[in-house]
Amino acid sequence: MQTSIDKSALGAAPALSPAVSRTAFSVLGAISFAHLLNDMIQSLILAIYPMFKSEFSLSFGQIGLITLTYQITASLLQPLVGLYTDKHPKPYSLPVGMGFTLCGLLLMSMAGSFPVLLVAAALVGCGSSIFHPESSRVARMASGGRHGLAQSVFQVGGNAGSSLGPLLAALVVMPHGQRSIAWFSAAALLAIFVLANIGRWYQRHPAVKKSRASAAVSALPRNKVMLAMTVLMLLVFSKYFYLASISSYFTFYLISKFHLPVEIAQVHLFWFLAAVAVGTIVGGPVGDRIGRKVVIWVSILGVAPFTLMLPFANLFWTGVLSVVIGLILASAFSAILVYATELIPGKVGMVAGLFFGFAFGMGGIGAAVLGHLADATSIDYVYKVCSFLPLIGVLTILLPNTRDAKDKTVTAKA
Repeated sequence: MQTSIDKSALGAAPALSPAVSRTAFSVLGAISFAHLLNDMIQSLILAIYPMFKSEFSLSFGQIGLITLTYQITASLLQPLVGLYTDKHPKPYSLPVGMGFTLCGLLLMSMAGSFPVLLVAAALVGCGSSIFHPESSRVARMASGGRHGLAQSVFQVGGNAGSSLGPLLAALVVMPHGQRSIAWFSAAALLAIFVLANIGRWYQRHPAVKKSRASAAVSALPRNKVMLAMTVLMLLVFSKYFYLASISSYFTFYLISKFHLPVEIAQVHLFWFLAAVAVGTIVGGPVGDRIGRKVVIWVSILGVAPFTLMLPFANLFWTGVLSVVIGLILASAFSAILVYATELIPGKVGMVAGLFFGFAFGMGGIGAAVLGHLADATSIDYVYKVCSFLPLIGVLTILLPNTRDAKDKTVTAKA
């Protein structure tokens, strides 16, 4: 999926003038493009697992540990980064975070052992822990009040990048070997340049000063907020545990069940991730129009019939169902994140860090657990077990209607 970016977003900082009353599409385009580059690097790493498995003689459990190491470093730090930057905005933390990703990428290209691979994965995770809370804040600042649209534009950049990773792995890394991973350092350097310019816009934005002066208070009772947050966490668990089965093991599943070559299996993974990118852009604007809760209902519970059919489908229908699953499931996260910021207003960084961190954590734990389950049983069995996860979406019925409460939200002086 192609992501366009306004040239002013990559030029001198004055071209990125703060706008609080209208949607700043040049800034949204820039942060979405940076998200594309960031997640392209991450999905590239996932897509070359078959190469690592062969070169380092790794088990499925060790493959899962690589993902777990990356996801845990990202998930544990993200809420802390978000909580800190809610009170102390750090506009230039974005290029610094991408610097960690760059170091991890270069180390992975030179790794000679499994422990070094884990260290490289941890560095990439640290980069993500800084990037996601702050970039999500930038998207909200640039939204002009269209929060769902802004979050979807931001998210679609990441999902488009995720879909490109496997394709680039098949075209570049698999033919040229581990050392060619270093070639993608150019993408990290480009992202650092874009994020430095965004940092200048961010630094001049009025929200940087207001964040120290006021705090919004939710109109909902504390117990309802806590219940809703718990339900949202369970929904994120079901979504990302299932996504872990696709992102980490779909190529192995296709190779095992349909005897496909690695390159063709990676193309199937690309189509799934491309569908995720398309689905993401729909969830936010639709949520702005009809409400987040409806989108969450359809996205999580609505995908269940298709996940239940997937383990029993032939190759053709496996391809079709994986695309349908990607389209439907993708719309959930933008809606969940904006819904959560409405539950706890004034804490954009903490909420973004919490949900991105929890999502990454669930993805990492899911990859490790499912890897061990695959070692103990089979890849086919993993997909049969995971097909039931979207049924957790029935818990959406417990979520309150934030549309009514949003108008009652008050702002109190800190």
